Amino acid sequence: MTSSGLRAAAALLLLCAATFAAAAELSDKLRDDSELSQFYSQVEQNPIANATLTLRSCTIFVPTNEAFQRYKGSIHVLYHITTAAFSKEQLPKSVSSDMDGNPPLYITKNRNGDIYVNNARIIPSLSVEMTNREGKRQVMHIIDEVLQPLSVQKNAKDNINNPDAMQFLQMAEQLELNDFHLRTYRSQVTLAKKESVYQSPGAHTFLIPIDESFKLSARSGLVDAKVIDGHVIPNTVIFTAASQHDDPKTSAAFEDLLKVTVSFFKQKDGKMYVKSNTIVGDAKHREGVVLAEIVKANIPVQNGVVHLIHRPLMIIDTTVTDFLKSFKENGENGALRKFYEVIMDNGGEVLDDITNLSEVTILAPSNDAWNASLIENLLRNRKKMREILNMHIIRDRLNVDKIRQKNANMIAQVPTVNNNTFLYFNVKGEGTDAVITVEGGGVNATIIQADVAQTNGYVHIIDRVLGVPHTTVLGKLESDPMMSDTYKMGQFSHFNDQLNNTQRRFTYFVPRDKGWQKTELDYPSAHKKLFMPDFSYHSKSILERHLAIADHVFTMKDLVQYSEQAGNVVLPTFRDSLQLRVEEEAGRYVIIWNYKKINVYRPDVECTNGIIHVIDYPLLEEKDVVVSGGSYLTESSICIILANLIMITVAKILN
Repeated sequence: MTSSGLRAAAALLLLCAATFAAAAELSDKLRDDSELSQFYSQVEQNPIANATLTLRSCTIFVPTNEAFQRYKGSIHVLYHITTAAFSKEQLPKSVSSDMDGNPPLYITKNRNGDIYVNNARIIPSLSVEMTNREGKRQVMHIIDEVLQPLSVQKNAKDNINNPDAMQFLQMAEQLELNDFHLRTYRSQVTLAKKESVYQSPGAHTFLIPIDESFKLSARSGLVDAKVIDGHVIPNTVIFTAASQHDDPKTSAAFEDLLKVTVSFFKQKDGKMYVKSNTIVGDAKHREGVVLAEIVKANIPVQNGVVHLIHRPLMIIDTTVTDFLKSFKENGENGALRKFYEVIMDNGGEVLDDITNLSEVTILAPSNDAWNASLIENLLRNRKKMREILNMHIIRDRLNVDKIRQKNANMIAQVPTVNNNTFLYFNVKGEGTDAVITVEGGGVNATIIQADVAQTNGYVHIIDRVLGVPHTTVLGKLESDPMMSDTYKMGQFSHFNDQLNNTQRRFTYFVPRDKGWQKTELDYPSAHKKLFMPDFSYHSKSILERHLAIADHVFTMKDLVQYSEQAGNVVLPTFRDSLQLRVEEEAGRYVIIWNYKKINVYRPDVECTNGIIHVIDYPLLEEKDVVVSGGSYLTESSICIILANLIMITVAKILN
């Protein structure tokens, strides 16, 4: 081919490339993607959006068809477009949308690195960057929600298109707020002269209680300047989808003499809550946690985002009883709705008992905690449910600080209103990373929300219903920090292998860790060897003495009754039998075995295949622990002796 021919071919290729580039514009990409068809149809009908895609640089946030199917409101195409091109890495903290008044879109990230625009997540790997015919750079990000601006009622008198939070409060009656009204809180903001907090430029999170939350006539008078500050998270925009669970943020009420944090959390049913935690209080503002459900979330304003909440934060003005009753008023939206329903379904007497207590702490199972199948079967048994509910009530004001103090040197044991029933608290970790568990009736529960404060006590929300076992004897041993030594001893001796058998019923007298530690003082050399695998035979024999196997379990009440009738009680064990007597002394149980008195630290820990009685000392005789000086031979020693004997015998034969 001649040089002129080559030049012509090159020119043709360039022309084809240019034609292809012109065809492959962002608008074409949007049109050709079947998953984005609903948004494209909205763009087609909007001349401003069409002109922007044709002539200008832009970033367009495109909801998927699936997002449109979930969305029930009006579509605002221009709220999804900003007239500057930003890749994901270039997105600033906020961008101005192309909608009237240019209301901002807020860009945030969560700990996983996900990027959100308002409450919509940018779907990774689907962003596209192109250049249009005018040579303008354009970027498309695919998002999982339709962006919803502040909505105005059709008959609104004023032109409202980009208000700040104070203007939002002032014009609330003209906005689409699901019939929620904000007059009471607005009047308190004006009375306290705190308008500047809501007018402050920047990007903040505002929590505004609705009028319904001020049914208690005296409550509005408690909303002073500090309480108003406690409803604002300055310099941080938090939309619910991007919020971190239980991540405390400093509120505007955070100073030398008063320290209040605010955090968000989500129930498994999807409902969002916000809580204030008054870490340091003063004469007017008590320490403790206040929970509020978010009844309308993610309302963008010029200087941040607004969430409407069902009660004011920081204000502790109700009793524990009133707090529980409030979940009746909230209906299906209450965080403890199911707990309240169970109380009322069982006659409501438990609520009367709580009302009569001047100081009280409630371990309240969450709604999800009541979904276990074993609990469903018990709900109709009113006597059993009364016992279970009483196990969740403590006659004392017991916040986390008190639990820590009680737990300083040992696992805290706290009596409940259920006779002879105790709860056992355990604290793992330090500071904000600490996990607090509580054991009652064989169930280990974790406190998922602590220190919900009321005028006469506290409510701690837990993740399981106490007193309804959900694990085997082995599972309980493995998970309970008080029984770890017995569990370890049973593991290396293979004694534990049988404890998962659900066809048997076990009654296991389990020495707590402190009990084994006492044997270290009484028999130091023996204690060490009992926890060595070489002495597993002896460890297993000792543990077998502690385990009764029968077709039913033996509660402490049963054993006391049998002892009164026959003196010693004989219980069947794996190899032999266990003879003991049980007495009740001042509300506590005592085992008499071989002329020794052994206290029962935790009676009747129920499991799905048996029952555990945690005791203060193992059932040991002196001869059991004489394992030094040749009294017992280890398995390895026996093997060595046998090997030597065989070698001697072989040598004799050969000779």
